[in-house]
Amino acid sequence: MTEHTWDALLVLSFGGPEHPDHVRPFLENVTRGRGIPPERLDAVEEHYLRFGGVSPLNAQNREIIDAVETELSARGRDLPVYFGNRNWHPMAEDTAARMAADGVRRALVFATSAWGGYSGCRQYDEDIARVREAVPDAPELTKLPQFCEHERFLQSFADSAAAALAQLPAGSRLVFTAHSIPEAADLAAGPPDVERLYSRQVREAAANVAARLDVAEHDVVWQSRSGPPQVPWLDPDICDHIRALHQQRAPGVAVVPIGFVSDHLEVIWDLDTEAKDVAAELGMPFARASTCGSDPRFARMVVDLIDDAFAGRSSGLGVSTNGAACVEGCCPAVRRPHRTD
Repeated sequence: MTEHTWDALLVLSFGGPEHPDHVRPFLENVTRGRGIPPERLDAVEEHYLRFGGVSPLNAQNREIIDAVETELSARGRDLPVYFGNRNWHPMAEDTAARMAADGVRRALVFATSAWGGYSGCRQYDEDIARVREAVPDAPELTKLPQFCEHERFLQSFADSAAAALAQLPAGSRLVFTAHSIPEAADLAAGPPDVERLYSRQVREAAANVAARLDVAEHDVVWQSRSGPPQVPWLDPDICDHIRALHQQRAPGVAVVPIGFVSDHLEVIWDLDTEAKDVAAELGMPFARASTCGSDPRFARMVVDLIDDAFAGRSSGLGVSTNGAACVEGCCPAVRRPHRTD
């Protein structure tokens, strides 16, 4: 089989502020055109400022890039790695211009989301299309597939979930969490012949991890909703669920943020702060599993996907070129408030 060729890898992510002065402009970038009231931005800005006005996301992505570069070198693959964001510096458009100046003509794109759906997949295609329009000599950009079923991804979470359970009393509840989205967005997620791709992927990944631990029962809950109360979103919310588990006399709760690659603000605020505080108020032992981005297996997974692309084996949902949808009609945008990290 003839090997395909690319000149570089672009790690494409959401972005996050790295200074207190950046927080408000970043949030305005995230919510532009979505009608989010200023008081909601005020509340989210305060969350960032409680952590010094710095999102951990960019730093964590740079650590992932370092690990990917090391793994590429170990496999003898000479592929420069670039970093670009949707909402904050380094902006993807600036990175594409630099890639073009460096002579890159064809690049693979790794989007830092495992999932299908508009926010997890299709919006990254839109980012690529926008970059190509803004930078006339931008390289051809081919996005790698969704990776929520990848063995390294699942085993990493299985190990971190086991470590969390080991900190708790016997019989503690295993609870998986991911970013909530509006019900309408979940219904629209996936190709036209697939219903609720996003929530189904999350539930299937959680069941896979629980089975690896031989845990008979587990829960899937949601976090980080930001929409108006009259709009139905995926539920139950993690904090409400912890209260329900307390009523059921669960001896403890192990929370696994399977929906997130990195310990960024929505993990350290919604779980390590709010959910942990609820558990503490109830006297319920609480442990939070680590995310997978810092696990060496994550970088190996990224390079697995790169190797597959070079060998012509890259296929499935999420694979696209220059911003075209992977499947016609897949994951249309639904008007809704947007995530804030």
